[in-house]
Amino acid sequence: MVNRVIGWVLVAVPALVALGGPLVPGDISSTSLPSAPPGAGHPLGTDVLGRDALAVVLSGGLSVVGITLAALLLAYAMGVPLGLVAAGRGRWLDEVLMRLLDLVLAFPSLLVLMVLAATGHRSAVVLVCAVAVVQLPAIARLVRAAALAPGCRTAAEALLLQGEPWWRIQAGYVVRSVAGPVVTDAGTRLGLVLYLLASANFLGLGLPSSAPDWAVVIERNRDALTTQPAVVLVPAALLIALCVGVNLLSDKALAHRRRS
Repeated sequence: MVNRVIGWVLVAVPALVALGGPLVPGDISSTSLPSAPPGAGHPLGTDVLGRDALAVVLSGGLSVVGITLAALLLAYAMGVPLGLVAAGRGRWLDEVLMRLLDLVLAFPSLLVLMVLAATGHRSAVVLVCAVAVVQLPAIARLVRAAALAPGCRTAAEALLLQGEPWWRIQAGYVVRSVAGPVVTDAGTRLGLVLYLLASANFLGLGLPSSAPDWAVVIERNRDALTTQPAVVLVPAALLIALCVGVNLLSDKALAHRRRS
């Protein structure tokens, strides 16, 4: 019960800041000296562009949360069906799909983002698709492994012998069996996606360097961590709270599912 309450609080705080922050009036234009300490009119000081740090934090959460959720949803929307098809449609299709995914897995994620940045493909849509694609092989492999687990495999084969079509078995029984590993993976993958988004924005892929996005702000102000730590630590703390809260809630949901 305590962990669940803590999880909801950790998720609610950054979610409320991300959703409600843009509604709070504030000026995010460069109106002061760069990296100024907290003072009158600037409770958290200013960032490297001379913008009020508090106004930047309040206005920059919606983009990073939205892009992160979009990339995760797209990755699982592609990866879960691929994993189920690979596990349920025979060895030859399994081999073809896994070898194709191995090709994607062979390329480092940051290298893919650097190539996209170098070719000039710089937009939020491209960023979401790129992050989703680089996460696809790991998700599909996870789902395939869970679907091929002995208990799940035996039940699926029994249903197949009873005349059930493979797609109904995969979409009905098997998908419920892989839900636990997928939820656990999504909680931990959230932090990885946030790291990739921060790296992509640092490379100039996606949002511009002047955007108030939390990930962009952290990367842009990291050299001012010792002189103006609040600009980095506040958005970083909000992102950490979001990741930890999601993991706590997913763990409690899985524990409740096992008990029931």
